[in-house]
Amino acid sequence: MADRHHVREIEQVLDGTQTGRDGFVAASWRRCVELYGMDPSRNDPAHIVTEAELRDHRKQAEWMIGAARSSLQSLFRQVAGQNYVLLLTDAKGVCVDFFGDDLFVNELRGAGLYLGSNWSEDLAGTCGVGACIVTQEPVTVHQDDHFGNAHVSLSCTAAPIFDSLGGLAAVLDISLLRSPTPKRSQNLAMSLVTNAARRVEMANLMAEGRRDWILRLSDSPEFLDVDPEAAVRLDGSGRVLGYTRAARRLFPDGGPILGRRIDEVLGVTVDDLPDLMRDRPTEDRIVEMQGGGALFGHAIAPQAPRAALRSSRRDGPLAGLAGDDPVMEQLLARAAKLARTDVPLLIAGETGTGKTKLARAIHMAGTASGFLALDCAGLSAEVLREACADISGPTTLLLRRIEDLDAGTAAALAAILDSHELLRPLSTTCALPSDQSLPRPLFHRLAGATLSLPPLRQRQDLGTLLDRLLRRRAPDDMRLSPSARAALLGRHWPGNLRELEQVLDVAVALCEGRVIDQPDLPQPVDAARRDSEADEPLEQVMEACGWNMSCAARRLGVNRSTVLRRLRRAGLQPPA
Repeated sequence: MADRHHVREIEQVLDGTQTGRDGFVAASWRRCVELYGMDPSRNDPAHIVTEAELRDHRKQAEWMIGAARSSLQSLFRQVAGQNYVLLLTDAKGVCVDFFGDDLFVNELRGAGLYLGSNWSEDLAGTCGVGACIVTQEPVTVHQDDHFGNAHVSLSCTAAPIFDSLGGLAAVLDISLLRSPTPKRSQNLAMSLVTNAARRVEMANLMAEGRRDWILRLSDSPEFLDVDPEAAVRLDGSGRVLGYTRAARRLFPDGGPILGRRIDEVLGVTVDDLPDLMRDRPTEDRIVEMQGGGALFGHAIAPQAPRAALRSSRRDGPLAGLAGDDPVMEQLLARAAKLARTDVPLLIAGETGTGKTKLARAIHMAGTASGFLALDCAGLSAEVLREACADISGPTTLLLRRIEDLDAGTAAALAAILDSHELLRPLSTTCALPSDQSLPRPLFHRLAGATLSLPPLRQRQDLGTLLDRLLRRRAPDDMRLSPSARAALLGRHWPGNLRELEQVLDVAVALCEGRVIDQPDLPQPVDAARRDSEADEPLEQVMEACGWNMSCAARRLGVNRSTVLRRLRRAGLQPPA
């Protein structure tokens, strides 16, 4: 009955009858029938691109995935437990990043709410992503707003993400498999997804504009420094080099924005920008608009080029992984030398230590032009052969979690590596495999050299990492209180860098001022800590803490007297 009613309403819309649907939904229904020749009574499944096509889409969208990742993680934490799934699609509608509950993965796959699904309107019919691409505006396509019967149980709210030149770059979609009937139930979802899309645009503009002036604008002084509404990127003469979508309202004539002088629309010139920097109270940083009214402005000066790094081994892509830890220094120096060779590398380390980041940096520092990444868990020999079939030039093959490779696929991989001389394998593993767990010819084909990443709890540059990661996630003047810093330095970090990044994301989101304090920090995942003495050699903890008793006590979750007693029992003393 419901299907017949849905089809009948679509027929009424085609006849010009007003049924109460949103205008963009009715327009989409007409396109589905008149342009795409779709049948609303059909129950067509979601369209999923091939693995090779998905790799191409993800590669082209890599910059955008990086710019959006932090905002998506923050958004997903806000809706955790409410059964929402987040999709980031490229401008063609193909999902290139995904956040959802692992418990419902099979159901999400079946509904097309997963990586590789193509939600363009000409394939999926009326849907959130497709309508957003067409209208380039935030939309909610709720239940039987969808054209096809296969999707009428879904509720999808999508917002466009524009690049700094004003072009559509991506769509951020938040969807539910099942939702309350009233469409207004998705009003909060609309607010969340539009704010997240705005923050992605802001992050991208900031990343692009390090050598230029950035003018961020807000209607309210309270949010100016932490969450402004709009921003423009300016050259030395005050001409617009880039902008976020919200900045278009500054240029009401609808003409081109790039290349225009900012003083055409605001009562400010490039010479006035230093007066809008952080050393003045936000309420004093007023920017008048030419047409009347005013905004609050925050100007960020161009950054000077970074000084040359201390040694040539830290130049290039590997420099971003460097810190002040001597073990990492030695590892990166070794990696820099090996990157210029064809030696196959095995990168080992606990989960979250940065194995994939190191592998990508090695690839970028090397000579191979192609890059292919595969997850070994569940990888079949057939998929492996298909993925490697089109390789024609020097290519890096990243094999994640090589210990999960099954015997049949391992044999196929050995044959592929023997027949593709231009294929260089980089493998990552949480548990170092042996020639007993992998076929001996394959083991020696993969493990030409091994790079073992230290866990975060053993690194001596945790303080430096805290500052670096916080700068990437927060306004320039946001900082950690001494007690919050001490608490973070004292954690065990079983999730390593990934856990540290997530903790900082939560802290930045919860902090209401410019100083992150202990109440802003989420509880450690190992709050019910086991005896750390059994987890980690005491001497390694002391070396990582520079033999500072207080630091070691915080990291081990004990008091100083306990540390001292254990040192005496073990006969350990600080180096002379």
